[in-house]
Amino acid sequence: MTVLVTGTTGNVGAEVVGALVAAGSPVRGLVRGIPAGLPLGVQYAVGDLNEPHSFGPALYQARGLFLLPGFRHTPELLEVAVRSGVERVVLLSGPSAGSGDLTNAVTRYMVESEQAVRASGLAWTILRPSGFMSNTLQWSAQLAAGDVVRVPFAQVPIANVDPYDIAAVAVAALLQDGHQGAVHRLTGPRALLPADRLAVLGAVLGRDLRLEAQSDDEARAEMSRTTPVEYVDAFFDFYVAGSLDDSQVNSTVQEVTGRPARTFEQWAAAHAGSFR
Repeated sequence: MTVLVTGTTGNVGAEVVGALVAAGSPVRGLVRGIPAGLPLGVQYAVGDLNEPHSFGPALYQARGLFLLPGFRHTPELLEVAVRSGVERVVLLSGPSAGSGDLTNAVTRYMVESEQAVRASGLAWTILRPSGFMSNTLQWSAQLAAGDVVRVPFAQVPIANVDPYDIAAVAVAALLQDGHQGAVHRLTGPRALLPADRLAVLGAVLGRDLRLEAQSDDEARAEMSRTTPVEYVDAFFDFYVAGSLDDSQVNSTVQEVTGRPARTFEQWAAAHAGSFR
């Protein structure tokens, strides 16, 4: 079964592509432009999720779809998928979707994407992972400049999950029966503060690293330079107002894949080169 993967060059999409290749499944990646260093055996199709008319050719003979959330034309994209013969869709969503709070911009686009998938007529599975371990890569520029990392929301524990595990569950849902209509809440094996992650990373790199907590005002000013205000407000709602508890640990990864979720130590060792 050919599977079309959206977000092919992202942290999760790239892992989904790799997991499908490892499973021996034909895989096609949707890209806006053909990237360099393409994995062997992967087809690529140029398209844009903001332009549904560009989606059809990418779906040629595809029966499975891994879909990112948050695109305004998601219902139309799914209509194209149905007409093209797609049978299964796995949507990447987020844990806040469970609240249904449409006043939060991040939650709203997750909820709307989930609603579109449920109404599509396709066999669907929804993934709601906690914060990605790969978000730690945001520290790479600071670590290239020195041994101090300044972070927002320093007192918020998150049961970060490795995108490798998200991909493993996604591929199981795409290639195996038994996941239709399921909402899988995915977490890592323990909740960590940013300081905990930095300590692990320092041990892996052999460096004495130090964390400095940003004040909320500093964090808001910095985030606002690159992020629309409604999304900055959403993250402050999650982590300052406390509307989202992302510290919960569950066993879904092991239940679906038959092995424990990867630890942050494993992720840090595998990605140490990105910080050197």
